[in-house]
Amino acid sequence: MFQTSNALRRSVHSQVTDRVGSSIVRGEIGVGETLPPEIRICEMMDVSRTVVREAIRTLTGKGLIESRPKSGTRVRPPEQWNQLDPDVLRWHLETAEIDRYLAKLFQLRAAVEPAAAALAATYAEEVDVARIRAGCDGMDAAKTNEEFVAADIAFHQAIYFATRNEFFWPIAQMFDITLRQSFTIAAPGSHRPRALREHRAVLDAIAAGDAETARTATVVLLTNSADDLVRIRGREFETPRPAKRR
Repeated sequence: MFQTSNALRRSVHSQVTDRVGSSIVRGEIGVGETLPPEIRICEMMDVSRTVVREAIRTLTGKGLIESRPKSGTRVRPPEQWNQLDPDVLRWHLETAEIDRYLAKLFQLRAAVEPAAAALAATYAEEVDVARIRAGCDGMDAAKTNEEFVAADIAFHQAIYFATRNEFFWPIAQMFDITLRQSFTIAAPGSHRPRALREHRAVLDAIAAGDAETARTATVVLLTNSADDLVRIRGREFETPRPAKRR
């Protein structure tokens, strides 16, 4: 319980939050179960009560736990967690089986991103189109896979922001965490010239204000992106099943 995450050298409060939060996401403390008493967590992690209390407040804000008088601090059901919170996303990513994770990610993108592109074509302002174009141009000019991935993420984020609909923006904000892994897997592939053409087609449709063409071009882009990952990884994604209650 409360294993140390391997790439974190942050403040003590952040480390405690990370260790307790990742333990919850891993299922080491089940839904409805109570966290160890505050003093016990202090002893386990060799930290002060002030640090533990701040970590508890942070995890409460992320929706993972709730504290009630006389019943302690309990883990809430996953459907009540803030699943788009960057830390929660990272904890899931650290524990998820990669193919199932990628399949769920593509389910979300297939459901939302074509609509986002259509809205961007309808409502994007010049600055929005310029950001999308910058992402596309950055992919074209990239000299390394890292540069290509960064530009690709920026391209897709810019589309969501260009909807001018704040309910789409949290999806864009999570992409730096969730898409980096799938884009990094796909970046070295021989499909890059075709992918660049498909990104440019989405850009051109949004710039022209053609919502239906933007929607269709995005479906083509996402379908081929999923196929590229299947080919590169050498197997089909497992169809994800609904998450079980812990």
